[in-house]
Amino acid sequence: MKTRRGACYSCHESAAAEAPEMHRRKRRRTAMEAAGCAAVGDMFEDLPDDLLVSILADVAASARSPADLAGAIMTCKRFRELGQSKVVLAKVSPRCLAVRAKSWSDSAHRFLQGCADAGNLDACYLLGMIRFYCLGSRGSGAALMAAAAVGGHREALYSLAVIQFNGSGGSKDDRDLRAGAALCARAASLGHVNALRELGHCLQDGYGVRRSLLDGRRLLIQANARELAAAVTTSASLLRAAAGSGKASRRHSCLLSDFGCRAAAAAAGEAHAANRFLVEWFALRPLGAESSPAPAPAPAEEGGGLRLCSHALCGRPETRRHEFRRCSVCGVVNYCSRACQALHWKMAHKAECTPMDRWLDGANANPNPNAVAGAGDAAVAAPAL
Repeated sequence: MKTRRGACYSCHESAAAEAPEMHRRKRRRTAMEAAGCAAVGDMFEDLPDDLLVSILADVAASARSPADLAGAIMTCKRFRELGQSKVVLAKVSPRCLAVRAKSWSDSAHRFLQGCADAGNLDACYLLGMIRFYCLGSRGSGAALMAAAAVGGHREALYSLAVIQFNGSGGSKDDRDLRAGAALCARAASLGHVNALRELGHCLQDGYGVRRSLLDGRRLLIQANARELAAAVTTSASLLRAAAGSGKASRRHSCLLSDFGCRAAAAAAGEAHAANRFLVEWFALRPLGAESSPAPAPAPAEEGGGLRLCSHALCGRPETRRHEFRRCSVCGVVNYCSRACQALHWKMAHKAECTPMDRWLDGANANPNPNAVAGAGDAAVAAPAL
């Protein structure tokens, strides 16, 4: 093939002549892209730490599980460093702090400790409960719960009230009924339903406070009203979720503690994360297990030794023998508080409670079928110590 000037060339010669030029253009384009990436990287590095800490704090406050926060912090080395700041740890949400007993490790302990040191009240309460009841560190656990209570954490206030009522961690002489009633009153003023219920029963029985049947019943009515409102709200949210997904929702029955009313509620959402941890911990570590840092109590039905509260959603163990109150009718179940007793009585134990021989003798003498039920109700109102 000839050109206008008469020179001859082939297609291969033309391609060979253009190849160096194409390589030069490709190298220039690659260099420009690399420069653009470097510019973007420089812009990211120029972001101030305060802005990134604020973003990570918002992520921590809205995290719905520990994995949400971990995924954000593990993005890069800078995020890992800034994610350990007290501003971020102080705003970690309760759902993000809800560790499972089967996943408990030194790293989880350090994470909760860091959040507690940063002033996170939920972390103080959760770690305090774990240390007090699971790890056997009574002093540090009570101190952490006290720090949360000073900050107005109502769950911590109620747990400290239960400790005062039972003298947990000490002897029977260490019980302080007045202090327990005062802590219950403070938690009840913050809207804690179980504290309202506990204080109502204390007023009805004259336990740690001056007896007042009228005031006690008024508090029990308030507790049931709050429980009913929470049940209705939960039912409405479940119905909306079911309508949005097009699937039928599964309804759970929640028995209101004192008057036997029924309302639809999600049973899985009733227990606090600390109580769920205790239930799982002692389910995985039976009495005598060497892997448990502290001796774990045996279930109530095994007899002897320490026992768990019979209310399934509580999880609190005894810290000494015969610490919890037992049912004065059957003597089989025991409870850490009057609130747990009232809840478990209406939800399960009322149908399971079998009177002892003295009640059976009375029932044989009096064939009235309501006699046993009346005795059971009286026993719940005034449990034996």
